[in-house]
Amino acid sequence: MLQPADSFHGSDLEKIEQIYGIQRADIRPFASNVNPLGMSPSLKQALREHIDVLTDYPDREYQKLRDAVGAYTGADPSHILPGNGGTELIVTFIKTIQPKKTIVVEPTYSEYKRDLKAIKSDVIDFVLQEENQFQLDVKKLCSQIDESVDMVILCNPNNPTSTCISISQVQELVEKCKETSTFVLVDETYVEFVSDVSVISAIPLVKKYNNLIVLRGVSKFFALPGLRLGYACTSNEKMLRYIRKHENPWGVNALAAYAGTVMFEDTNYINATRSIIAQEKSLVCSMLKSRKTIMVFPPSANFVLIKILRDDLTAAQVFEHCIRQNLMIRDCSNFVGLGSSFFRFCFLKPEDDDHLVNALLDIL
Repeated sequence: MLQPADSFHGSDLEKIEQIYGIQRADIRPFASNVNPLGMSPSLKQALREHIDVLTDYPDREYQKLRDAVGAYTGADPSHILPGNGGTELIVTFIKTIQPKKTIVVEPTYSEYKRDLKAIKSDVIDFVLQEENQFQLDVKKLCSQIDESVDMVILCNPNNPTSTCISISQVQELVEKCKETSTFVLVDETYVEFVSDVSVISAIPLVKKYNNLIVLRGVSKFFALPGLRLGYACTSNEKMLRYIRKHENPWGVNALAAYAGTVMFEDTNYINATRSIIAQEKSLVCSMLKSRKTIMVFPPSANFVLIKILRDDLTAAQVFEHCIRQNLMIRDCSNFVGLGSSFFRFCFLKPEDDDHLVNALLDIL
């Protein structure tokens, strides 16, 4: 059996295929947090009809793409920076800001710290507490910020806890950081899965605060991890000029740039996604909450964090039990502030979710 240190990333389907001898196509990816509806049919058709965009260089300014993102998010197009996926943009801003000291709200996406360590930033963990159901105490976080802190990184909604804070709480944090000349990077990868985006998203704050950076991508909500398209919103003109001057030209390929002008207008797909996630979130969590051997932490995004309350069972064992049935969940043992009792999974289609719930109830 695998040890906690061997926890798989949600995209590690090739490794699962090699180790367990399961065909990738047969694995139900409950660890990936990707929209179960897959690519929008209308987008797929549009890409087929416009494949010839690959014969030309993209517009270096990506004006049409920035206009489309602006229309979708309400951001000023001049404040939008497209990128080759959210991960690339994280690296770009960390390398641009060069923070000597950074606070990272944990447990969270591991790539933040990897990129911070690459520039030798002094990383301070602000760890969410289980007794508070992993809800961020913004006032306590603010009390840890002074002039020595160059950057704060927050995932909202957070991965893997599926908790979030409101736009008013983000504003409280950004206000505090403005006093100390501290940048705030808010990763909104999962914000489109929440019931009311307007209550959570920090994009409306961008115009007012030039120390705020908001990141989003299309990998999760739009089910396009292979497209490698992300975007950042910031009103810090000096930083935007610097990045645009030093970045590689044509960082977003022509097909991704075109897709970005189409997908955000697909309201049928967007509404269908929110409907199925809301339905499955409610049904799955209701079924699991009846089991007294686990704690189900209330999810705000399209995935849920579970704690095993039995001393004789670990998340690694639950992972092993599920993967033998072609169901890939996420063992969260290697996240800061969690441990061998925690695992996470996302909501897929009803028939897949039923299969997973039955597998979990068998072992839990």
